[in-house]
Amino acid sequence: MNMENCGVFGIYSNKNCSEKIFYGIFKLQHRGQKYCGISTYYKGINLITHEGFVRHSFTKFELEKLIGNYGIGHVSLKERQPISLESKLGTFSIAFTGNVINFEQLFNEEKNKGQSFFSHTQIELIAKIIVQNNNFVEGLEKLSKRVKGSYTVLILCKDGIYAARDPYGFKPLIIGKSSNDYIISSESRPFSFLDAKIIRDVKPGEIILINEKGIQTQKIIKSPKIAFCAFEWGYIASMDSIIEGVSVAKARNNLGFFLAKKDNVEADIVSAIPFSGIGYALGYHKGSKIPYDEVFLIDRFASRSYLPLTQEEREQEAELKLSVIEANVKGKNIILCDDSIVRGTQIRNKVLELKEFGAKKVHVRVGCPPLIAPCLYDISTRSYKELAAKKYKIEEIAKKIGADTLKYNTIEDFVKGIGIPEEKLCLYCWTGKKII
Repeated sequence: MNMENCGVFGIYSNKNCSEKIFYGIFKLQHRGQKYCGISTYYKGINLITHEGFVRHSFTKFELEKLIGNYGIGHVSLKERQPISLESKLGTFSIAFTGNVINFEQLFNEEKNKGQSFFSHTQIELIAKIIVQNNNFVEGLEKLSKRVKGSYTVLILCKDGIYAARDPYGFKPLIIGKSSNDYIISSESRPFSFLDAKIIRDVKPGEIILINEKGIQTQKIIKSPKIAFCAFEWGYIASMDSIIEGVSVAKARNNLGFFLAKKDNVEADIVSAIPFSGIGYALGYHKGSKIPYDEVFLIDRFASRSYLPLTQEEREQEAELKLSVIEANVKGKNIILCDDSIVRGTQIRNKVLELKEFGAKKVHVRVGCPPLIAPCLYDISTRSYKELAAKKYKIEEIAKKIGADTLKYNTIEDFVKGIGIPEEKLCLYCWTGKKII
């Protein structure tokens, strides 16, 4: 399933930090594969962005040019970030994740005020709103009043790194620390590689400054409601991440377990569509005691293209990436777990492949509830007409994807599996109930 997200990473170190930012954004690559960028501060801003994967884009020579002991990085499927601007607050660079719902309205307001833009992007708009104020903290506070939507923002400047999370806390932002470094990241995943431990999550509405004095809260903007994106645990975040104290792997195991406990189908094996279905399949296996086995092999040399891919090429890459393990499939009744169904095209292809290789029956089990609304609070390519669950009944979807049976988790079980109270989660994708 493709969804457009972004990832931000920042570090304040006691030595040159570009290599650590490189590894930080590499560990966030699953959040965006089209663009990547690194910015460091030393007597001013150093900035390099690329189109393509982190490991294929940055050279050793470029990392050596990015001098400075603090900086920020970004991965995206949308646009090049960070960007750098000169302003009355000094030269700075900025990166963000999220989605400004009222972008066009704010963009036109700023243009009518005489503001000039070099692009029609959310990141530039956010930067221009912030710098109209007396300092970055005041600018980030004003941003929270004007922007409708979600954001996490990192600003790199002479003071250090400012970080802010929108007052609803839609997207995650986590603080880590090692013996030499303070780190801030969209996920905790990079921390273990950098020998860092999670300190805490940035609070919704919190503005912090990271510099040689450590982590200092500058302001906490009152939160009208907390609304953590539940899809982070359902699909977006990597399984080895911990968000708001909740392990992503544990949440997915719980959800698979709940699916099993409400099921009565007979099967020989439980398996997954890698990678996003694995946590659910392992949970289902624990809950059902049906053996877990792989039915698809992931080709570790696929998805290694050094060039940006077209949609057609991406689909070909997806086909290249997974091959069927015939010996585990032939003559078997299989429970196949995945995170969610959007259009149903990809899972249909996989179900048909299993049947071509001799599977007797394929029972599809989906960790997330049926998706009925395209995300408002992240950059999403989905629309109502693409969502199978909006157009068809579950039995009809089962027929369309070639599954013998199809079951999803309920919203109640989904919330229980994550373990965060429903009133603190954004469940818009599954309920259609707007937060703002």
